[in-house]
Amino acid sequence: MKKDLSILIGGKAGQGSRKAGLVIARLFKALGYYVFIYDDYQSLIKGGHSFSKIRVCKKPVYSHKNKIDFLLALDQNTIDQHEKELTKQAKILYDSSNITFNSKKSTGLNLKEVVESVKGKEIMQNIALVSGFAKELGVKWQDLKKVLDKELTKKKELNLKVAKKAFKKLDQVKKINKLKSKKDIKLLTGNESLSLGAIKAGLDLYFAYPMTPATGILHFLAQYQKEFNVKTIQMENEIGVINAAIGASFAGSKTMVGTSGGGFALMAEAFSVAVQNETPLVLVESQRMSPGSGVPTYNGQGDLSFALNVGHGDIEKFVVAPGDANEAFYWAGKLLNLSWKYQNPSILLIDKEVSESTFSFNKNILNKIKPKKPKLWNGNNDYLRYKNTKTGISPISFPGQGPTVKSNSYEHNEYGLTIEDPKQVKLMQEKRLRKFKAMKKEVQNLKAVKVYGNKNSKKAIIAWGSTKGPALDVAKALNLKLIFPVLLQPFPEKQIKQALKGVKKIALVETNGLAQLGKVLAQYSIEPNKEILKYDARPFAFDELKNKLSNF
Repeated sequence: MKKDLSILIGGKAGQGSRKAGLVIARLFKALGYYVFIYDDYQSLIKGGHSFSKIRVCKKPVYSHKNKIDFLLALDQNTIDQHEKELTKQAKILYDSSNITFNSKKSTGLNLKEVVESVKGKEIMQNIALVSGFAKELGVKWQDLKKVLDKELTKKKELNLKVAKKAFKKLDQVKKINKLKSKKDIKLLTGNESLSLGAIKAGLDLYFAYPMTPATGILHFLAQYQKEFNVKTIQMENEIGVINAAIGASFAGSKTMVGTSGGGFALMAEAFSVAVQNETPLVLVESQRMSPGSGVPTYNGQGDLSFALNVGHGDIEKFVVAPGDANEAFYWAGKLLNLSWKYQNPSILLIDKEVSESTFSFNKNILNKIKPKKPKLWNGNNDYLRYKNTKTGISPISFPGQGPTVKSNSYEHNEYGLTIEDPKQVKLMQEKRLRKFKAMKKEVQNLKAVKVYGNKNSKKAIIAWGSTKGPALDVAKALNLKLIFPVLLQPFPEKQIKQALKGVKKIALVETNGLAQLGKVLAQYSIEPNKEILKYDARPFAFDELKNKLSNF
């Protein structure tokens, strides 16, 4: 088998191609390989075209490839749309009950006949196709069965009969080597991993209104809220979401909210309120192609400028853009702790590619996040919710713990009473400005900029968020340096300029049309020599970006 294998399985929405892709990925993970899954689907319940691309490698991989080594088709449209992406040695496995195709490199498997022969359900055709693929690849039945036993929660025995029937129908055409098991690696989406990171930091409540691609967070936390003791609440709209979260945080609960660009726009006023009344919370903004409703189930990085500038008045906040599941876990937990340390809202900025792609997650990172207590009131003297301290951070208490606790969306004095006197207004503004200054100093103690690839290279890629994955794979392949600022506000100027020492040429990679990170870099006199921008609602593929950088 090739060292770097790309598999595509596709069909109509409702045929289960996404579930089948996850089963394939878990099969390869069980065989000791690293995997990455890119899921592509339309905003439809049935019909249309959906597919998953599974990249399999002996070494960690962080992006998908356009070129396909195995094409698994549940319908004719999958072949029609992706045949042009096949490599010369590619193999096609298709459902011969509804697809007419003739090629020496293809195999037909009558999925309808297989399923009906054991009195299975039509949806089980996806498992039949996966099983046939496993047989052709040389996977042993017992290895496949172990994975199916774990993955199939509904009608397991019937699904296994379907799988066994399909397995016997085909012959082995390839040979896959079983590698040493990677027990420290799990498969998680970015939405799942960031949820776990927040839980590790002590998350109490999650509020959301469903909005792709952040909806997976809501589903995951709702499914496991009893196990993790995290109350998950779906509100009537995004305005209700953030106002409820502010109220819960005021009462002492660690809260997080999730949305996409349009929902975040509705939260903007309340976000400013959280800065004014110094309420800690984490806001997850999972970008999709925009503006407006945009392309709801597809990818884009067009909200960076909005996230950095959201809110009216003098506002600073932590804005972090993780590039994979490991970072999503770490920074979700880190941000929750930082928000409570500085009593300020923070933004975790991701996108569809990070939210919904499936990564090889290193579970050893689980111990890097622990809940941290905020600066609590010691019970002495009168309680001043907005006490004017040297750092700008006031000791905090909560209703029901003794003192009267006031919160105000207006400018206020130390007690929390509304004020308009210019001296007092200036005093409280300067209190918050000192806090923002402390946040900037905090950045110097964090690994806000990461460097990968050939660290001595004079040519560097700068990427942010989900573009990290393909940029990292390309940097390794082309022996380039990758500079990845994960913390974008307060901007880590010293760290990024240190990373750029010795670099003569810079290529900026973003999935938006305005080079929004490029505009931020320009403020610090960092001018890329080349901008590689993509804005077709799709993420970069490894081979696509490699071609664009091959002559850099």
